[in-house]
Amino acid sequence: MTKDIQNDPKQPNHIEDGAPQDPTRRTVLKGIATGAAATGAAGLAAGSAEAHEGSGPLGAELKNPYGGRPAGGISLPEYFRPTKYMTGSNANYFPLSEELGPDEMRISFCGSTPYPPREDQAGTCIMVELGNGKRFFFDFGSGCVRNIVGMQVPGQLINDIFISHLHVDHYADIPYIYPFRAWSGGYTPLRIHGPSGRTPELGTQAMVDGMKQMLRWHLEAFDVFPIGDGYEIEVNEFDFRQEGGVVYDEDGVTVRSWPRSHAKDGAVGYRLDWNGLSFVWTGDGRPDELSRKYGEGADVFVTEMSGQDIGQLMTYKYGIPQELFNYTIDTHHTSHYAVGKLFADARPRLGMVTHYTQDEDIDAEMLAGIRAHYDGLFQWGIDVAVVNVTKEAIWYRKAVIPGKSGTVPPFRELQAEVDAGRLELPEEITLPNPRLTRADQQDQKYRDMEIDPKEYYPEDVFRAPDGEWPKDLTIKVSDVLGPRDK
Repeated sequence: MTKDIQNDPKQPNHIEDGAPQDPTRRTVLKGIATGAAATGAAGLAAGSAEAHEGSGPLGAELKNPYGGRPAGGISLPEYFRPTKYMTGSNANYFPLSEELGPDEMRISFCGSTPYPPREDQAGTCIMVELGNGKRFFFDFGSGCVRNIVGMQVPGQLINDIFISHLHVDHYADIPYIYPFRAWSGGYTPLRIHGPSGRTPELGTQAMVDGMKQMLRWHLEAFDVFPIGDGYEIEVNEFDFRQEGGVVYDEDGVTVRSWPRSHAKDGAVGYRLDWNGLSFVWTGDGRPDELSRKYGEGADVFVTEMSGQDIGQLMTYKYGIPQELFNYTIDTHHTSHYAVGKLFADARPRLGMVTHYTQDEDIDAEMLAGIRAHYDGLFQWGIDVAVVNVTKEAIWYRKAVIPGKSGTVPPFRELQAEVDAGRLELPEEITLPNPRLTRADQQDQKYRDMEIDPKEYYPEDVFRAPDGEWPKDLTIKVSDVLGPRDK
């Protein structure tokens, strides 16, 4: 809680001199109980679908900030309900079980931790899908690809990645998906959007150039396959200093950026606007005026979070010196109290946090810090959390994804795009010719070391290995897509 609120005698949790400086839970609960007796049944007024205008700390008086109604909850507005397009389960999201509405946005958290990546938390990545068929990724941290594929998104169709800054936990899976996307049929360029740095070698383009050099052995090894333009990367590097500058503007979708105070110059936040709906991802950084400004009135405002006053607990749990943890928070990140202040001022329809290590025994303290300022709709942006958004409704679920999903073929999604009239496919496709042969890359003596396949294949299933890719190979789309006529 901020000092001015603590020392304001008008605040209900004001402590007189000589008393402890922070209200205990008992004090807060006592205030709530007193308010309950005073308000009685008068709180059962009709709910409101308007965005909440955060009015300060909870416990000031007992009332539902959205207007009360039976079973409404203290912070659940009337618009917190399933959207009209949700034909499947309201309790869980089953990928491919429901179509996104033409005026609907779906936000999926494909990763949510900075470090370390865990079985239940991959590196930070937020996928935004729109009813016009567009899909975007905001950051692309370690291990996020497994959740993206688990969400039944084909690796070949991953594109338009927006990087908030160049800490590796925000782009670590790009070097992983990049060559495999091309190998599996992603023959179009990969588009990466990201900020400049103080100098050219500290910007997104320089990172991509270095990544290509790091992957050179891998890329050349895959050059024996049809790659097409899959190795091309279209880098949209923009000036990190711009405040609200447009970094993407296509098909009715606008993405703006602003600079953030983080580890060094070159960190940004993003706001996406489409069809009267908006999504904000602050990336990492200290609480700042621009994030408050560009987050104002957003449908979904997502920020990162760290707990400013739990350094000692982190020392106990992870062995990180308290001084190191506290310095990192104080100079690089947004505390849970600051999260609440940002949300209370920006008044989003839904406030969310991600990029934090989820610990059930600490989460209650983190939430208490947020609620010191913010009494609006809030949810945790943890792995495979899914939020559907329309102008009338917002709904939060967890996705149910297969434990062993493997790669996802793109054909179903391509067929859906054809059926929606957004894509035309030819009857036949001639695959790109490989750029290199195996002989170009490997000395014959090493190939001569291979065991004769006849020694290990049964005679009735023997197939002589084909060592060269057929030139100008043409395939019928129907062979892989299935019949196109219903």
